[in-house]
Amino acid sequence: MGPRGSKVLSVRIDTELLDRIGDHAAKRGMSVQDYVVRTLMRDDFDERFKASVDRTQRFYAG
Repeated sequence: MGPRGSKVLSVRIDTELLDRIGDHAAKRGMSVQDYVVRTLMRDDFDERFKASVDRTQRFYAG
């Protein structure tokens, strides 16, 4: 993939959740920002993959 622009997203979350996210990120040697972005990207991929599988199943079933 080529270079992309970036934008800022500010999210307000409680301290306990941020601490848990920070722990997960640290276990992977990542910053909180990188961990959150990768998690969002993975979830987005999972949703797109599931939708593709569903469409394929409907195609072959019909």
